[in-house]
Amino acid sequence: MSPEALSELIFNIANTLVSEGKAGTLTADLIPPQAKFAVMRPKDRAHGDWASNAAMQLAKKAGMKPRDFAELFAAELTNADGIKSVEVAGPGFINITLDSASAAAVVDTVLEAGSDYGKNDHLSGKTLNLEFVSANPTGPIHIGGTRWAAVGDSMARVLEANGAKVVREYYFNDHGEQINRFAKSLVAAAHGEETPIDGYKGAYIDEIAKRVIDEANADGVDVLSLPRVDGGADQDGNPLGEGDSEQREEFRKRAVPMMFDEIQRSMKNFRVNFDVWFHENSLYSDGEVDQAIADLRARGDIYEKDGATWFESTKHGDDKDRVIIKSDGNYAYFAADIAYYRNKRHRETNPADVAIYMLGADHHGYIGRMMAMCEAFGDKPGENMQILIGQLVNVMKDGKAVRMSKRAGNVVTIDDLTDAIGVDASRYSLARTDYNSPVDIDLNLLSSHSNENPVYYVQYAHARSCNVDRNAAAAGITYEGVDVSLLDTTADGEVLAALAQWPALLREAGDLRAPHRVAHYLEDLAATYHKWYNVERVVPMELTDPEARGEQADAIRIAKAPEPARAAARLKLNDAVKTVIAEGLDLLGVTAPDKM
Repeated sequence: MSPEALSELIFNIANTLVSEGKAGTLTADLIPPQAKFAVMRPKDRAHGDWASNAAMQLAKKAGMKPRDFAELFAAELTNADGIKSVEVAGPGFINITLDSASAAAVVDTVLEAGSDYGKNDHLSGKTLNLEFVSANPTGPIHIGGTRWAAVGDSMARVLEANGAKVVREYYFNDHGEQINRFAKSLVAAAHGEETPIDGYKGAYIDEIAKRVIDEANADGVDVLSLPRVDGGADQDGNPLGEGDSEQREEFRKRAVPMMFDEIQRSMKNFRVNFDVWFHENSLYSDGEVDQAIADLRARGDIYEKDGATWFESTKHGDDKDRVIIKSDGNYAYFAADIAYYRNKRHRETNPADVAIYMLGADHHGYIGRMMAMCEAFGDKPGENMQILIGQLVNVMKDGKAVRMSKRAGNVVTIDDLTDAIGVDASRYSLARTDYNSPVDIDLNLLSSHSNENPVYYVQYAHARSCNVDRNAAAAGITYEGVDVSLLDTTADGEVLAALAQWPALLREAGDLRAPHRVAHYLEDLAATYHKWYNVERVVPMELTDPEARGEQADAIRIAKAPEPARAAARLKLNDAVKTVIAEGLDLLGVTAPDKM
C-alpha cells in the first residue's frame, strides 16, 4: 500500500466519521483535500511503516482532543485490508504498520508501470513555455548558462512527467549594443588590433574573425577592403547607424549565424533540445514591439513624458514607471520584453498558458516590472508568468577557483566543463542543487570514481542492479509467480518504502519547479539499495580470486544462500530499484550504465 493510498484511506475515513456523526463539530466542507493529508515515513522505525497527523489537523474543527480523535481513525484503519497494526502515539500521531504483502505490492506496481511509474497527468491541459537559456550570440555558453541548461531541461522533463505540455525555448539576444560590440571586436581582431575597451576577448574571437574572412573570400567578398568609416549601408541598402560601417556590418551578418550554430551544437551535445529558438531581433523586424506598445496604450497604460514613451507600471505594483521608447527615438530594452511576453501568450502554435522565465541573479530587479507588465495585459502574475532566479556557479579544482578558459578568456564555458568531467557529471552536479542557491563544482570530485561523487554513487547503484540480474540469470533464478510477501526483512522494508515515495516526490518536484529533489531522492534510494545489497543476497557467491576487481569484487563477499523463493523475491525488488533509478536519471538527462 502506497503513501497515496493511505492518504486516500484517511481522507475517506474522515468523511465516514462525519457521516456517522462521530466527528464532533467537524463537517464535510471543513475536511481539506486528500493531498493535504500527509503520510510520512517515521524516523524511528519502531513507530511503524508510515505515520499521519490527520487527527491533529482536524481535532480543533471537530472540537475534540487530538488523541481522542486519533483513536477513532485508528479503529477504522485497523480493519482495512493490508494494515497489520495501528498505534496512536504522542499528542495524536497515527502510526501504521503494513503487512508484508501490502508493503511489497509496490514492487509489482513498479515493474508493471516500468518507466511510467510515478508519472501522472495532474498538469495536463496546460502549455508551459519554459525559457531557460537566453544569451547573446556573442560567445560560447558560459557556466551560468550551462547551469540553466541542465536545470531547465531537467525541469522540463519533470513537468512532462506530471502531464504538462512543455515548450522548451532559447531566447537569442541578437539585437542592440551587445551585437555591435561583438562586431567591433571581430573587426579589430581581423586587423590585428587591440580589442576595443568595451569589446569581447578570447581566442574564439580570433577564430570567428578568421572564419568570416574565409567564408567571405569563398563568396568573392574581400571583407577587409570594405569601408571602415562610420555610415554606409547594409546588404539591403538601409543606412547603417551611427558608429557603424560596411565592414562591421559584413562581420556581423556572417559571424552571428556562426555563433548560433556553435551554441546549438553545444546544447545538442549537452542533451538539451529546444522546441523554439527565438530571435529578439524578430520582435522588431516583424513589428511586434510596436504592436505590444499599441495594445498597452489601448489599455490605458502608456503615456508620453519628456519626449519619451512610458509604461505606467506603478499602476500594477512596480516601484516606478518604465521608459520603453527613449527621447532619442530608440527603444529601451524593456520594449522587447513586453513584446516577447505578448508573443508567447498569443502564438498560433502552442500559445503559453504559463510563461516560465529562468533568469540569472543579476536580473532580480526585473521581477517587479515583468509582473506589472503581465498584469497590464490582463494576466495573473505568478500564474501566467513565473520567474525563477538562479544563483552563481563556482568551478573549483585543487581547492582553487577555475576562472580561465583557453578559448573564451576569463570564463568557463559549457564545453570546458564537459571536456573536464563529461556530460553526465556536468548535468547531474548542476541540477542536484536548488537553483536558488550558489553551487560549487569540484572538478576533482566529479571526475573521480568514488562514493563521494554523487553521480557515480547513483549510477553505480544502477550498474550493480544490472550485475545482480546477470548473476541471477547465470544461476537460473527467475521471479515468475514469486510471492513478494517474502520481502519481510528490515532491509527489504527500507527499500520498499523508498520506492513507494517516488510518485509523491515526482509530483512535488513538478509543482515546486524543483528538479533537484529528484537527484536527492535518487541518492537516498541508492544509499538504501547499497545497504540492502550488503545484508541481503539474491545470488550466493563464494570466495574466488582475492585480487578480483570491478564486478568480480562482489564475489569476494561470502553470504549464506537464500532459499529459492526468497532469492526470487529479492531479484524482483532489485529490478524495481533498477527501474526507478533509470527513470530518475533520465529525468535529469543522465545515463544509467549497465556496467561501471
